[in-house]
Amino acid sequence: MHVQINPILKWVGGKRSLLDVITENLPNKWNNYHEPFFGGGALYCHLFNLGLLDKKEVYLSDANKELMETYFFIKGMQSLIPELLAKLDNLAQNHNKENYYKIRDLDKSKSYKKLPRIDKVARFIYLNKTCFNGLCRYNSKGEFNAPIGDKVNPVLYAGDDILNLSKALWKTFLFQSDFELVLKNAKKKDFVYFDPPYYPISKTSNFTGYISNFQKDEQTRLFKVYKELSDRGVYVMESNSNSDFIKELYKGFNIKIIHGKRSISANSNSRGVIKELLITNY
Repeated sequence: MHVQINPILKWVGGKRSLLDVITENLPNKWNNYHEPFFGGGALYCHLFNLGLLDKKEVYLSDANKELMETYFFIKGMQSLIPELLAKLDNLAQNHNKENYYKIRDLDKSKSYKKLPRIDKVARFIYLNKTCFNGLCRYNSKGEFNAPIGDKVNPVLYAGDDILNLSKALWKTFLFQSDFELVLKNAKKKDFVYFDPPYYPISKTSNFTGYISNFQKDEQTRLFKVYKELSDRGVYVMESNSNSDFIKELYKGFNIKIIHGKRSISANSNSRGVIKELLITNY
């Protein structure tokens, strides 16, 4: 029996609250698995734990460089995970507002590129677990700029989660790439799950814009990839916002309205259950 794995990062738009409804809508059978907006990897972990990825090739990718560098390290440097955990312990013990902003602003220095890889990974996990609601956001220079969250005694990892994920990722193909890469790897009867930054349903909903340019042009480009995969005989599922624009774009496919949980908002009163779309070609 293989290990059980859990997401090691908090991710805006993560699918932990929707795993049951997504599972209910999976294809009956599929060959290999592709997830081009990997993020925190909640669905991958869930499918892995259910045994639904056994004996399948798994392709995981995301455009976020720091995110994927973290997964590359965890996958390939299993022997260094104890050292990584020690660094995380140290960061957690010394967490306060002053240290948060000092560590956050390291990437503003030219010397940041020379920082050891393990320190960059520890920094990314630390910032993810201590910033405002796991908001992975960058300024125009590519510098991390999410504000500090409200955790006083942060927990940066749980038990053997990082080690177990390392063992699972060893059998996957990881890429730091735009979502169009899936067109090169997906074959007939494979299964692709798209979880892009949602199309904003209001001006304030774009507050979460960790990929701020994912608007109509990018959503339309994604639709074209979705359709090409569908035409090839690939099984495709996508999560997106319950917006007229998205419903019109995918009107030729199966669209279900499901209830998700909003995990981040500029206004705490607006958090809660919202309607989302689950779009499939099968």
